[in-house]
Amino acid sequence: MEVSRRKAPPRPPRPAAPLPLLAYLLALAAPSRGADEPVWRSEQAIGAIAASREDGVFVASGSCLDQLDYSLEHRLSRLYRDQAGNCTEPVSLAPPARPRPGSSFSKLLLPYSEGAGDLQGLLLTGWTFDRGACEVRLLGNLSHSSLRNGTEVVSCHPQGSTAGVVYRAGDQNRWYLAVAATYVLPEPETASRCNPAASDRDTAIALKDTEGRSLATEELGRLKLRGGAGSLHFVDAFLWNGSVYFPYYPYNYTSGAATGWPSMVRIAQSAKVLQFQGQAALDCGHGHPDGRRLLLSSSLVEALGVWAGVFSAATGEGQERRSPATTALCLFRMSEIQERAKSCPWDFQTAEHNCKEGEQPERVQPIASSTLIHSDLTSVYGTVVMNRTVLFLGTGDGQLLKVILGENLTSNCPEVIYEIKEETPVFYKLVPHPKKNIYIYLTAGKEVRRIRVANCSKHQSCTECLTAADPHCGWCRLLQRCTFKEDCVHPENYENWLDISSGAKRCPQINLFRSSKDETTVTVVGSFPPRRSEWECVVKNLDTGRQLCRGKSPPGKTCTCSIPTRATYKDVLVVNVTFSVGSWHLSKRFNFTNCSSLRECPICIGTGCAWCKSERRCIHPFTACDPSDYKQNQEHCQVAVEKRTPPKTAGGGRFMENKSNRTHQGLQVFYIKSIEPQKISTLGKSNVIVTGANFTQASNITMILKGTSTCEKDVIQVSHVLNDTHMKFSLPSSRKEMKDVCIQFDGGNCTSVGPLSYIALPHCSLIYPATTWISGGQNITIVGRNFDVIDNLIVSHELKGNINVSEYCMANSCRFLAPSLKSSKARTNVTVKLRVQETYLDCGSLQYLEDPRFTGCRVEPEGDTELEVKIQKENDEFNISKTDIEITLFHGENEQLNCSFENITRNQDLTIILCKIKGISNANSIDTSSKKVRVKLGNLELYVEQETVPTTWYFLIVLPVLLVIVIFAAVGVTRHKSKELSRKQSQQLELLESELRKEIRDGFAELQMDKLDVVDSFGTVPFLDYKHFALRTFFPESGGFTHIFTEDMHNRDATDKNESLTALDALICNKSFLVTVIHTLEKQKNFSVKDRCLFASFLTIALQTKLVYLTSILEVLTRDLMEQSSNMQPKLMLRRTESVVEKLLTNWMSVCLSGFLRETVGEPFYLLVTTLNQKINKGPVDVITCKALYTLNEDWLLWQVPEFSTVVLNVIFEKIPENESADVCRNISVNVLDCDTIGQAKEKIFQAFLSKNGSPYGLQLNEIGLELQVGTRQKELLDIDSSSVILEDGITKLNTIGHYEISNGSTIKVFKKIANFPSDVEYSEDHCHLILPDSEAFQDVQGKRHRGKHKFKVKEMYLTKLLSTKVAIHSVLEKLFRSIWSLPNSKAPFAIKYFFDFLDAQAENKKITDPDVVHIWKTNSLPLRFWVNILKNPQFVFDIKKTPHIDGCLSVIAQAFMDAFSLTEQQLGKEAPTNKLLYAKDIPTYKEEVKSYYKAIRDLPPLSSSEMEEFLTQESKKHENEFNEEVALTEIYKYIVKYFDEILNKLERERGLEEAQKQLLHVKVLFDEKKKCKWM
Repeated sequence: MEVSRRKAPPRPPRPAAPLPLLAYLLALAAPSRGADEPVWRSEQAIGAIAASREDGVFVASGSCLDQLDYSLEHRLSRLYRDQAGNCTEPVSLAPPARPRPGSSFSKLLLPYSEGAGDLQGLLLTGWTFDRGACEVRLLGNLSHSSLRNGTEVVSCHPQGSTAGVVYRAGDQNRWYLAVAATYVLPEPETASRCNPAASDRDTAIALKDTEGRSLATEELGRLKLRGGAGSLHFVDAFLWNGSVYFPYYPYNYTSGAATGWPSMVRIAQSAKVLQFQGQAALDCGHGHPDGRRLLLSSSLVEALGVWAGVFSAATGEGQERRSPATTALCLFRMSEIQERAKSCPWDFQTAEHNCKEGEQPERVQPIASSTLIHSDLTSVYGTVVMNRTVLFLGTGDGQLLKVILGENLTSNCPEVIYEIKEETPVFYKLVPHPKKNIYIYLTAGKEVRRIRVANCSKHQSCTECLTAADPHCGWCRLLQRCTFKEDCVHPENYENWLDISSGAKRCPQINLFRSSKDETTVTVVGSFPPRRSEWECVVKNLDTGRQLCRGKSPPGKTCTCSIPTRATYKDVLVVNVTFSVGSWHLSKRFNFTNCSSLRECPICIGTGCAWCKSERRCIHPFTACDPSDYKQNQEHCQVAVEKRTPPKTAGGGRFMENKSNRTHQGLQVFYIKSIEPQKISTLGKSNVIVTGANFTQASNITMILKGTSTCEKDVIQVSHVLNDTHMKFSLPSSRKEMKDVCIQFDGGNCTSVGPLSYIALPHCSLIYPATTWISGGQNITIVGRNFDVIDNLIVSHELKGNINVSEYCMANSCRFLAPSLKSSKARTNVTVKLRVQETYLDCGSLQYLEDPRFTGCRVEPEGDTELEVKIQKENDEFNISKTDIEITLFHGENEQLNCSFENITRNQDLTIILCKIKGISNANSIDTSSKKVRVKLGNLELYVEQETVPTTWYFLIVLPVLLVIVIFAAVGVTRHKSKELSRKQSQQLELLESELRKEIRDGFAELQMDKLDVVDSFGTVPFLDYKHFALRTFFPESGGFTHIFTEDMHNRDATDKNESLTALDALICNKSFLVTVIHTLEKQKNFSVKDRCLFASFLTIALQTKLVYLTSILEVLTRDLMEQSSNMQPKLMLRRTESVVEKLLTNWMSVCLSGFLRETVGEPFYLLVTTLNQKINKGPVDVITCKALYTLNEDWLLWQVPEFSTVVLNVIFEKIPENESADVCRNISVNVLDCDTIGQAKEKIFQAFLSKNGSPYGLQLNEIGLELQVGTRQKELLDIDSSSVILEDGITKLNTIGHYEISNGSTIKVFKKIANFPSDVEYSEDHCHLILPDSEAFQDVQGKRHRGKHKFKVKEMYLTKLLSTKVAIHSVLEKLFRSIWSLPNSKAPFAIKYFFDFLDAQAENKKITDPDVVHIWKTNSLPLRFWVNILKNPQFVFDIKKTPHIDGCLSVIAQAFMDAFSLTEQQLGKEAPTNKLLYAKDIPTYKEEVKSYYKAIRDLPPLSSSEMEEFLTQESKKHENEFNEEVALTEIYKYIVKYFDEILNKLERERGLEEAQKQLLHVKVLFDEKKKCKWM
């Protein structure tokens, strides 16, 4: 059945190689992982974890305590006793072999006093340091020093145990700590670590008062160990029914063995004395011959009155004794433990001796129905959800299991709800989320994860969801999904969320049944959400698409549809029934193909077929029954419910116990010896071999696999009896666990074979060496885990395919010899793969390079008994080990001596391999007779000739002759070379002159003829909203501040404002106070420019809704700035951002001109950026450096450009679900350049699709691929593939359209990739595109087609391209400039008119007669402070990404813009920068327009104060609730409190600020109180 809210078309999958068991495996053994599973990692192993009700999660690791929020985001770290140091420094503490108890420096982590009246939450921590110290800290603020501390409270040994609980008791309701610890260990090597007081040496349990100033060393009471009792290991402590319980077990820390039964000791929950109330032994040994005497984890299920524990037997060294029954989960009733806890102590000393002679402890038995046996459990946590007991179990291989107990506490088969990929053992303590019961915290090694407690989404239907009986899951009817209650829409509506108590009967179901002789009826039953629309039901023949019937019903009633019985309908085999109301749909498919094969009435009716009673057969529902008397021959029978699948005996079947197991027939004895392998992967294994005797004598052989005790057994028939002693089985897939294996012969007793482990698939972490030579034969090692389950190792090569190699594998490593790829190209990469069953796992890549080159060798005697052989080799990247190389020296008459490898030395020019021949008697004679050396490197065998050393007389004769010959030869060669060089230079000069002429002519022609089709219609301008525009202008370089102001403030309660912040808000609204504070801050030396800008921006946000007041502050500060500037240089005022007021002015302009920017300037500005991008992409662009042929900035000019041409492609777009519209044009002609990379071609193809269809394709660039179609062949186009050209020094040239020799009219197909790749590909220095390495060798590689194209390039030849780009955007640029200095409707924006008039007035007041000063003030305040910032940063205004190249071009435009406002005349010569020369002719025109603009503003009638106030008030209202002003106020207070004394002194000296001084002191008191409250 299919239920959906909205029917979506199916997505056609790309063909992929089938993996037979992969889907099953992922569903069974690999629960989904997503963004809802945050992970926090520590630098060292975690020793304790706890979650508080309000203050997050606390984790202790090493000597560090970390506070996390509930999403595991880190808040704070503290070292023990606030010591100096770093929490990231690792602490050396090796973990012991499991199941030995772990070692940790942290011993207790107990949050308490939470929600206890008005008291503040506290955290008690215990550490091994200082003889077992304890600290009490505030839960809310770890940064506060500890409130109380004490020593000798917990165990001072890292491997020693401690368990404790804090409770309230007594008349004064004080807090007490009951703590049990292993204070003394017997090992002599640990004695020096700590030495507790003599009084503590025999203490087991102590009671302490935590309310004093310090945790007193003296206890209120103590329970001592019985003499000679040995050490006790305490696992947990908890309160129940007025008593404190401590589960523990006697343990020998030296041998690692339990010396007695696990027990539970009970003491009174008292305030004054420690009262022993008894102890009871716990027996969880069922199913294990030696019993389980180690207690690993403990959890009290208080609502049920049940305690759960994980028990383990000893596993021996190396886990060799671990079996499927090693660990078990046992549940005990607390009432029975309390009843049987005898007052006779056998592990402790008490004042009253109540033991009878010979009395032994009575062992309490667990609840048998709930016992769960497993090979490797480590932890347990239990809870009750919807009256169902739920247990979470951690395992030693990183799994989190979930067990749901039935009504009589019977355990089901555990579900794997999470797996840690690294298979780290789960910590003994599982911690629930204190607020949301849908999460649990899973700790393993150095990591904590927040895990969802159920995988509800795996249930696809309502029936499946509710019959799963998981109390955390239910059916959300509005979403039509199985969800948590919190994830459902309106879960409080009982009708909307169906939980397991509702039962599957409330799920909507479609029924199709024969209602009468002549018709079949379709109806829907179950529960539905209330609907106000009418129902509609349709029955359709899926084979023909024809409707068989359609029905409707009024609102509130369900729809029925009847199909008449006709002979023509007998051929209808598959029908689809759909019920719909509004957007809610319910559909079900009925298949009548096999009606005649069904033999039972309920099953027949349940599938939609009809039952003929007289003939007792099942028939097609639309055909009549013969005879045709309906009442006599047909009847309804109850529709069949799902039946449990009967046990099968094939592979993967289920087993039910054979109640009549008989003995072996006759005297025949079947003997089982072993099973191989003993470890297989979770995919199963098709060839498991069992060895033994007499196998051919049995007619029926089955293997029975039993894993977790509460899961069904697997029964597998033998695949093939190979002979009398060997037989083969094919084992099915399963989840990770160890299983017990037995073999049953002819139905007799099952003979045990031993354990079989299902383990995870192999994982590779490292291949070394990663580089080898092309001849192969080198020893390659793979490091990882679970390699003992692989079937074989494969090396995959793109040309040679899969190559099987011989491997030697252990659990954590594999070794193999690299195969030879001698016939392949010199450099190639292969993929190493592991085959497990029919699944291939990628293990990494292995690079092949050219074989090593040896240049010679030297043999030197070391005395007369030793020879030293040095072999010279060219430097390469190979890592040659002793096992790879074999060296043999040949001397005399083909005699051989093996040379023992010593070392390899790498020098700057050569690598020297040194080997020695020892134990010989005639080293000197061998040296003189030695001929050559044979070197074997894997499959490579080379003979290296010995370097000969000429004698002295030979040199004396030959050297003068050689010198004469060389001199004559040099003279001849020099003359010849001189003539040749002169001829070549002449040719090169001619070629250069020709090139220059051609480029200059082409540049001239392009300027006169080239046109750029400017896009007039570019769709909706992607403006940013006001909030993000303002934040990007306020904090251009402080992105970290942005997110804290973007909180949604619309739902904020205006009355819920902090008192301290309210007082501060009122204080900064005091103008005199605020101005004084700003001036005081600016006088502080360490109040940096960055601080001034931040303070101004915080102030702008805090006063965002009080713009009138902010404007008045701006006026005051500007006047004060003028007073400072007038004394020095008034023309420099507002030129730089060196004061608060200058940044404040920028922010004020941004706020007030945001509307003008959006309505008037935004569209031409966006058109400029778009046009500039279009022009840049019209010519070649180098993807590595981003330089382009067309640009405005000489620094970004691509002058090394080769010749290029336009290629017209016929592009076909594959139909995808994301874009299935019928009117979309999928055949498009696209212009690209032959020098474009494949990535650049993709971008142009995407842009062409958008321009053609007006909408995007629906996929991202990294999700699509391009295929070149030539006839019936296709070739995928990639930037880098095996055909890529590799230059010298390993530089790879990116593939282009020209590289693939794609011509005009070629067909390119756009397809959706199967796997996604990273969207932002960053190429390194090892790649090049258009700017190539400057080497002659590369010119030869390119061949005849490109030879010479990169020679004689002169940058100045291409400066005309700057002019061409300028011409292309000129009209758009002028439109932008004139929109900025225009006056719409002859009115200036209020902010500009107001501030310019303000500057004019201040100039008059200060008797400034120089008009240039006022002009400069206006220019510094508006164009410089605001417009230039916008022009250079389009990403402040639009939701676009600014490339470095666009940034360079916009800098040229911004410079021209500012030159237009300058009063100085530019004196430019021929040597002036091109960026200045480009707009030199336009600047005079722009200057005249700017002067007219300033004059027009001055001539406008002045604004009245009421008009300006009304404008500012409206702007304030627009931006209400845009920002979290409280955050801004908090940041302002940080600056005030940092310079509090200076501000206070200034206020004291100023008259009239006495009240502000008092208010400031009051604000500080409020903030200090708030800080204390937060800690509390």
